[in-house]
Amino acid sequence: MGALPVYRWRLAPDGYATRRQLRAQGLRPGGQSVAAQLERPRRRRGPLVAYLYRVDLAKPVRPMTEARWAALAKANRARRMCPACGRDAGYVIPASLGACVPCAFPDPQALRSA
Repeated sequence: MGALPVYRWRLAPDGYATRRQLRAQGLRPGGQSVAAQLERPRRRRGPLVAYLYRVDLAKPVRPMTEARWAALAKANRARRMCPACGRDAGYVIPASLGACVPCAFPDPQALRSA
């Protein structure tokens, strides 16, 4: 296979779309390889690159099943559980902290009085 065709920003021919554009149409690449490339020039750095897929080869997005919804809910619940205290923080715990805010930044006043 030869090199991919490269188009300038906003100048791609009809029939090509990025993943995000496919998703907006209710489609997915469906196993096809990248068909073309879009480049947006930038100053002092390399160009921004977006990969394009053929719309005619795209397949419909698979619907969410009950099992997929349940798995997604379980994964989101696990992201809210603090590994230090084991409580549900009520928000997704940032990976940078690794624990809920009270466990990551204990109150020095509460530690002295205990």
